[in-house]
Amino acid sequence: MNHLNRKGVDLMFILELIYAGLEALKDYIALHVVTCLIPAFLLAGAMVSFISKETIIYYLGAAAHKLKSFALASGGSFFVAACSCTVIPVSSGLYYGGAGIGPAFIVLWVAPAANILAIIYTGAILGSEMVIVRILSALAMAFVVGWVMSFVFRREEAQRIGGAFSLNPKAGKVITRKDLILILLVVADLLAPNYLVQKGPYLHKVYVWAIGMIIVGIYAFKVKTWEEIRGWIGETWWFVRIILPLLLGGVFIVGIIGKLLPQQWVENWLGGTGVFASFLATVIGQIMYFATMTEAPFIHKMLGLGMGKGPALALLLTGPGMSLPNILAIIRVFGLKKGAVYVLLICALGTFVGWFTGNFVFS
Repeated sequence: MNHLNRKGVDLMFILELIYAGLEALKDYIALHVVTCLIPAFLLAGAMVSFISKETIIYYLGAAAHKLKSFALASGGSFFVAACSCTVIPVSSGLYYGGAGIGPAFIVLWVAPAANILAIIYTGAILGSEMVIVRILSALAMAFVVGWVMSFVFRREEAQRIGGAFSLNPKAGKVITRKDLILILLVVADLLAPNYLVQKGPYLHKVYVWAIGMIIVGIYAFKVKTWEEIRGWIGETWWFVRIILPLLLGGVFIVGIIGKLLPQQWVENWLGGTGVFASFLATVIGQIMYFATMTEAPFIHKMLGLGMGKGPALALLLTGPGMSLPNILAIIRVFGLKKGAVYVLLICALGTFVGWFTGNFVFS
């Protein structure tokens, strides 16, 4: 009888885990796929289809001046309000369009970790000190990421870009005016739901997104031929097919992890300014999924429960900047070696930044 009861309890626990995963998946699909991922995938396809590969290589390619290309990638990423999953199509679109691995991974990091929308919201909840440190930390980490990725994979980059572009690059026209307007309309549709609707029902964001998509569609059919639109949709579908299944599977797993991870245990181990606390916060941030802007209220709650400011910053950076779905998709899109180097690098940098700021900045 006890054996049967134990089986019943085990079955109920398994069902609860599955339900937690499905709930996380339901929330993700409901809140992010339509207003975030659809325009993000369209943007990635548009960048590959309409932006001059030669010019991308000139400004952001492996042969470009590192400091200038890294600064351009970092500065531009502040204006892309994307979560760790939404930014993958954007970053990979740049990469496969000809950008160097350094700038591509800088975009992959900065856009979710320190975009302007999240920065503004962080300031409102956590104060100006945390905002300033978050910006400076994200930028410092971005340049380290760019340099390390470029150095480690320098031979592969030379072979990938190769030829005349890497040896004798020439600046040219980046994009035609019509294509630029089309891409800006897609970017606006990606950003507008979060910028224009910060409170109220999520359906209001969908309305804003739908209006933006209608405008994008009308303009696209006005200035592009059917063949050009088919090419754009084809490039977009490539990103959807490669990335979306892994994102959904990763979100399901994250929901299960969230159910298994005791909150009290996290609170007890994330206090203070020690290296281990920052390391643990970084690892949790790398695994768990935070949509952009959701990290600030979570960190605020954790600080109230005794979490140290150093570990809080580590989680504030890595939470929106990385997640298990993000890691799986990065490995699929960029390869296992690049994904592993990037994940371990962010883990080391996040731990160091959390420990350093906890002991020498926030103290």
